[in-house]
Amino acid sequence: MMYLQLFWEFFKTGLFAVGGGMATIPFLKNIGEANGWYTYADLMNMMAVSESTPGPIGINMATYVGFTVGGVPGALIATLGEVTPSIIVILCIAAVLKNFRDNRYVDRAFYGLRPASTGLIAAAFVGVALEVLTGVEVTTVGIVNFLWVQGCLINWKAVALAAVLLVLTNCVKRMKNWHPIVFIALSAVVGVVFGFAGV
Repeated sequence: MMYLQLFWEFFKTGLFAVGGGMATIPFLKNIGEANGWYTYADLMNMMAVSESTPGPIGINMATYVGFTVGGVPGALIATLGEVTPSIIVILCIAAVLKNFRDNRYVDRAFYGLRPASTGLIAAAFVGVALEVLTGVEVTTVGIVNFLWVQGCLINWKAVALAAVLLVLTNCVKRMKNWHPIVFIALSAVVGVVFGFAGV
């Protein structure tokens, strides 16, 4: 039953999260709250791992959550649930592509999806920023979001690290061409040494 639920939850995510991997974050937050499989803090950690590993973030997140909930079979089923809608849509579109290529209704539908994608990505950004850089926790009850302040309002360590990374990657000439994995590794070391997870 749990595997079927995993497949269904990620099938819905893959079907409706239009706009790429970051657009899946609001769906994943909802899955965690509805099923109790992980907390929002766990989701932020999963997102950091998914961003650090090769491959699309949405697929990585599905695999990670599936593995956390149901081991290797859970990882396979969640990943399959995430990609199945895309495969179905691509097969359907490929079969009738010529008929829809210049269809004005299809063009308008995709035009309407742009703001939805932007909104989902913006929601993910705000949620991540609040969780990582502040002590504000977002709790959803039904369709209403509530903000709770946990401890200090600003996470000064995280803000300082973000500022240093922003300066290093944009203003220091020698570091502009460094590979992003170097900064990810350095940030991980800083997190371990200074105990960012405990803040």
